[in-house]
Amino acid sequence: MVVDLSELVFADFSLMVDLAVLARRLRASGGATRVRGAQPQIMRLIELVGLHRLPGVRLEGPSPALA
Repeated sequence: MVVDLSELVFADFSLMVDLAVLARRLRASGGATRVRGAQPQIMRLIELVGLHRLPGVRLEGPSPALA
């Protein structure tokens, strides 16, 4: 599943929990989660909480508008 965050300008811990739960469920069924287009402040939060280290989670580049 691709989660496109390119238009997201604010996120908090609850979104990170939701993404982690999604990633876990997808992985349990043989899927994976790709997080795409996170802006710098969202990327910092992802890295802070360690979402990018979960099995089955892959980050894909910054938002095209910021690249």
